[in-house]
Amino acid sequence: MTITGESGDDERVTVRDVAARAGVSATTVSRVIKGDYPVAQATRTRVLRAMRELDYVLNVHARALSGASTKMVAFVLDDVTGPSFAYVAKGVEQQATAEGRLCMVCTTHGDPARELAVVEAMREQRADAVILVGGGSLDDTYRERMTHFAHALDKAGSRLVLCGRPPLGDNVPTTVVEYDNEGGAYAMTSHLLSQGHRRIVLLGADWQGDTSTTKRDRVYGYVRAHESFGITYAPDLIIPAGFGRADGYEQTRRLIARGAVFTAVFAATDMVAIGVLAALREAGIRVPEDVSLAGYDDIPFAADLEPGLTTVRIPTEELGRTAVRLALNRGEPQHVVLGTHIVVRDSVRPPIRNQVS
Repeated sequence: MTITGESGDDERVTVRDVAARAGVSATTVSRVIKGDYPVAQATRTRVLRAMRELDYVLNVHARALSGASTKMVAFVLDDVTGPSFAYVAKGVEQQATAEGRLCMVCTTHGDPARELAVVEAMREQRADAVILVGGGSLDDTYRERMTHFAHALDKAGSRLVLCGRPPLGDNVPTTVVEYDNEGGAYAMTSHLLSQGHRRIVLLGADWQGDTSTTKRDRVYGYVRAHESFGITYAPDLIIPAGFGRADGYEQTRRLIARGAVFTAVFAATDMVAIGVLAALREAGIRVPEDVSLAGYDDIPFAADLEPGLTTVRIPTEELGRTAVRLALNRGEPQHVVLGTHIVVRDSVRPPIRNQVS
């Protein structure tokens, strides 16, 4: 609502306008808004009714300057279209609502600099928690800046939450909610090896350069499984790529074109696996008769693929709920690791002779 003055200019409704309507002081209105001082119930009711009648909108910037919380949690992720991210977001939103908070979603499109900028903006807005979802950058400068923001948020009474990524280091004030990322990759690779596969493509993970912690840990799990079986892995079968369908499709076409020999593909995400499946079919290669295929995430339609996709299940909604709950209730442990496990469907079988070459 706006109030028109004698000059005809529109002015926003102020605390003083609400105070005049309710018949109380501006200080009393401020106390009702902040909720940091006892106010008689009858007085509170009059103030709230006046705010509704005048359609008073709280000035967030002024509130931030006053040091009050915005009663909001910020959820920061690469891309809202990622199925696994969507289910983490669902968990965040459910728990935020249960805790009486609004939930703001911010996207970074995989840009570490943008992620840092978003965290800084949410600090200025005094969000109760800033939740970062997905792998973090391994770049030293990035980690130093994020560590700085963790301390700045903590000093302001807020919390940096690392959801699905490892801690920044000792004595950095963060809430960490991980899942056993490396363990999931280890379990799936072990499953493929136990089926008799020896030439297993790992598509979409990487441990070279300033890659993400998610990709790095999946390579670690893949390598560790080979070591446990006493089998030498082929470095040329670790294929760096993004986490999308197009990445799986294009990289699989290149593998086939260069005549790579493999009996199984372990895709770093289910979306990558869908792209792999499309490229294999296009080349006349059957799954699982000719090549076995596995994914990571267990997104909802993984079971509906033909064949049903064998994959690693991440507790996505639980990650989101736990992240909010721990960040807002500091009395609980602030570092939790949730489990992963493989879901066996029809896309994996023991290799047969005359495999793809």
